[in-house]
Amino acid sequence: MSRSIPHSRGPFHADQVRPGDPYELSNGHPVRCSPAGGRHSGANADGASVIGSDPDVESVGVDAGFSPEPGTLRAPDVAVGVSSEPGWSPGAPPLALEYADRGQDEDDLADKIHDLLEAGTRWIWVVRLDGPRRVEVHTPDGVRLVHPGDELTAPGVLRNPVPVEALFNRKAAERVTFRNLLQRQGYDDLDAVRTEGRQLGAREGELKTLRSTLLEACEAKGFALTDDQMELVRSCEDPDRLKAWFRHAIRVASVDEVFD
Repeated sequence: MSRSIPHSRGPFHADQVRPGDPYELSNGHPVRCSPAGGRHSGANADGASVIGSDPDVESVGVDAGFSPEPGTLRAPDVAVGVSSEPGWSPGAPPLALEYADRGQDEDDLADKIHDLLEAGTRWIWVVRLDGPRRVEVHTPDGVRLVHPGDELTAPGVLRNPVPVEALFNRKAAERVTFRNLLQRQGYDDLDAVRTEGRQLGAREGELKTLRSTLLEACEAKGFALTDDQMELVRSCEDPDRLKAWFRHAIRVASVDEVFD
């Protein structure tokens, strides 16, 4: 699958390549990058959504350039750890995704994998879209295949495992992205959101009842609440305080004593 990397240093440096130029660099030699087809680009977007939404991922980029040294510039289809500064990201991404579809230049892909691993990338997931769907997991220790129905992990980079099919199937990608976004907001899953909704509904119902009971007690005693006192009751979110005010209302002789 691979070929030898050119030993001779090419004439180009990463700072000579401008954003938008259809080239990457390997050891100073230009590598032309062609536009992606519809299937490739659609799956690419799904993968970026799944990886970028993981609760432990702070930055992700599509076709973001990484330059670990002047003669190397590589832009994975999806990469974690993209710099927010102008220009190329230094070093190498800890996790990179490459989508390989019909017509893929296998020699160029092998060179790209070599460059990224040599620069420090820990995982490269090559998603094969042509033929049976599968993912090649490339690490410094070798290559293994992962198939639909299995999960991919990247400890220390991703919090959650990624189902293989989420990297190329839109519905699967949406499910994983939704779960990840919920976790970013502090919820384990959709059931946790529903549980909190029920709890908030019950609490709001209790507060509404306590406010109404307090106002009825004041009315029964002939207490006319000022606008400030009425706002105090309506804005109170503490059930114990509302209960205390109610007890005062049925015992005291003036409205001011209710809130004293």
